[in-house]
Amino acid sequence: MKDFMLRITPVLALWVTLGGCSESTETSGSSSVSEPAAGGSVPTLTEGMWQPHQLPQIADELKGLGLELDPSSMTQLTDFPLNAIVSLGGCSASFVSPGGLVVTNHHCAYGSISYNSTEENNILADGFLAETRSQELPARPGSRVYVTVAMDEVTDQVKSALTDTMTGTERYQAIEVAQKALVSECEKDEGHRCEVYSFYGGLNYYLIKQLAIRDVRLVYAPPESIGKFGGDIDNWMWPRHTGDFAFYRAYVDQDGQPADFSEDNVPFKPKHHLKVASKGPEEGEFVMLAGYPGTTNRYRLAAEVENTFTWYYPVMQTVLAEWSQTIADATAGNKDAQLKYADLVAGLNNYSKNFGGMLAGYGRSDLLARKRDLESKLQAWIASDEAREARYATTLEELQALIAEQQSTQERDMVLRYMDRSAMLSAARRLYRLSVENEKPDPEREPGYQERDITRFTQSLESIERSYAAGVDQAVWMYFLKRYLALPEDQRIASFDSFLGEARTDEALEQKLAAMYAATRLGDTEARLALIGKERSVFENSDDPFIQLAVAIFDDMMAIEKKDKAMTGQFQVLRPQYMELLIAYYDELGRPVYPDANSSLRVTYGTVKGYTPPAGTIKKPADGNDGKDSYVPYTTLRGIVAKYTGEDPFDSPERQLELIKNREFGDYADATLDSVPVNFLSTLDITGGNSGSATMNGKGEFVGIVFDGTYESINADWEFNENTRSIHVDVGYMLWILEKIDGADNLLEEMGL
Repeated sequence: MKDFMLRITPVLALWVTLGGCSESTETSGSSSVSEPAAGGSVPTLTEGMWQPHQLPQIADELKGLGLELDPSSMTQLTDFPLNAIVSLGGCSASFVSPGGLVVTNHHCAYGSISYNSTEENNILADGFLAETRSQELPARPGSRVYVTVAMDEVTDQVKSALTDTMTGTERYQAIEVAQKALVSECEKDEGHRCEVYSFYGGLNYYLIKQLAIRDVRLVYAPPESIGKFGGDIDNWMWPRHTGDFAFYRAYVDQDGQPADFSEDNVPFKPKHHLKVASKGPEEGEFVMLAGYPGTTNRYRLAAEVENTFTWYYPVMQTVLAEWSQTIADATAGNKDAQLKYADLVAGLNNYSKNFGGMLAGYGRSDLLARKRDLESKLQAWIASDEAREARYATTLEELQALIAEQQSTQERDMVLRYMDRSAMLSAARRLYRLSVENEKPDPEREPGYQERDITRFTQSLESIERSYAAGVDQAVWMYFLKRYLALPEDQRIASFDSFLGEARTDEALEQKLAAMYAATRLGDTEARLALIGKERSVFENSDDPFIQLAVAIFDDMMAIEKKDKAMTGQFQVLRPQYMELLIAYYDELGRPVYPDANSSLRVTYGTVKGYTPPAGTIKKPADGNDGKDSYVPYTTLRGIVAKYTGEDPFDSPERQLELIKNREFGDYADATLDSVPVNFLSTLDITGGNSGSATMNGKGEFVGIVFDGTYESINADWEFNENTRSIHVDVGYMLWILEKIDGADNLLEEMGL
């Protein structure tokens, strides 16, 4: 599953940088409920992305399914196995050796592989192996390995200054001030990155402290014909035959502290690493994973569900497809440009298919009806008790009204957020905003523009050079400008319209944009970096057309941002109230409630298991299905040969095909399957951000790596059901590739194999 930062807030905006139950609730008497509320994300004990400290609450279920570790010991982030689990800032990963070796998905390392690829040395196509540490390549600028070292509840500190009489703006500011103070104190411990995360819609807050390792190097990647076998055609599909894995290494200075790239740096020595098993799990076996899932929306209201599936997903599916086609047209015949945009195009195509699956799944479900039913039952439950009525009588009504207000400008909001799809305008706006923020004391600056952010800010501007081609950028911006100009005039930005002047026809716009790209100096990396930290006057007196535009629209864009923050402050009152209500409602069922995913460390578990898809979707017998109406939980090397066409995305290295033909399976064959297992299915509950998460058995051993979900599981962001399945690379296939195809004996030895 190609990882983007998918931000499904009430504004429902997609930012590209780089995923319930089925019973109805019946009220019984004045204050009790009998069954979980359908569509309201009441967890059964087979679903959930659990905070580590919640694991003892579900210990019986974990033990019953096969966990051999003590669930209580897994609450400690500094102990095994959670200390071996890391974040890459959008993907998950894990340490698998004492020498800082990190395993993740090929698609999570795709940006670094692409960054190091050229027409002359295309490691994206050919693969890469560093046989010695001196051969390892620097990852894409800005790459990080985040090791979580502490997670402390700070709800009281964050909310200490809040009052019931605050406006939305005042509440937003008070929470931000409290969060900044906590982060500032935490980051006095040099080399660490700290963030305050909200849980249950802002009901609780936790301060998460991570060691931020910034010297990250690419160690190994299989050729794209293995790591991306099946491409967009197989994406989200089963049966699957993808070797979606790659290795990084984390480096620190000689004192063990994070440092910039240096030949003097040494491999990081994690406190714990995962033991790599020599074979994957069997059918029905317990499996679990720990990782950093991005965003789920299982506690959203009916109005948000309806709007998302009837407006947002259909619109975005169109936008993503047209955006991808725009890039394809602009890079045609230009291999260098195609390499620069390969990571972005893969993501765009992934999410276009994702949204299609969301819509198909929604069309087969009664999710909206169940959400509405839940809200009706909640209102009845509130009315049945005086204390509840005093606290929650207007909660749902007020939240629904605020959602409606926000949705009233959603098309404008979406279009405005895409005005920055010009890398040049984005750079200009960020640089100018930095000059404005620098006029304030550091604690008062906007997050993203504080001293703690400057290293990442600089690296993000540096990395533009490997993902930017002026002609492509111009074509993409042209596409989004045309969408902007299609807005009603009263929804457009006066300062932006003024800058465009009379350039409203396609021809006039093309000419104006061509002149801007020809005149700008922001396409030059040194010129961009030289502007970091410059005073506001430098920008206001600039003759660079993109900087002039950034200055011209600044006040109007800040006014919109101010309104957004005020509305966020209002949500910060109502979301926690709603979740407090929901948790109290579920408490009568005796069921713990896991929070929606928010990019913090979570644990999920299940078993290796196939499933029965919607009738008629299995067209013929194939590797990975029983030839009837069900999918079995494994695919094998046979399926690679069956799918092979010799052309992308179903190409395979000649060496791989020879090994399969000659049945050279080594120690990795499964006698039951009579082949090497390639991918397997599980009932684990995942979403975007979980990509790269280590799949572990009951002993906490590494037995695979999750990389996708099935097409029938795409709606798992909104509800978990009995057919929700995750797709994993089997450790046996990984080891077979490393040993038999790439001769990566150094890595096998390092992992204790």
